[in-house]
Amino acid sequence: MRIMYVCEEEEIEIGRKRAPGKCPSCGGKVEAVDIKARGIFCYLFPLCFRIKTNYFCTLCSKRLVLNSQIHHL
Repeated sequence: MRIMYVCEEEEIEIGRKRAPGKCPSCGGKVEAVDIKARGIFCYLFPLCFRIKTNYFCTLCSKRLVLNSQIHHL
């Protein structure tokens, strides 16, 4: 069994693009933001890289979550 402790996670924005659909709150345009996340072990060296996509409304700046991203227990 391995135990890993990540002291810090650094996120860098690598791109933005228009996404289909509209915001359910205000009806604004949706923007997809690609982010590269890097876990750093005790502030010394990087452990892993991960690219994720977050969705935001351009009018109200609300973070939007897709139904496929919601995990039901």
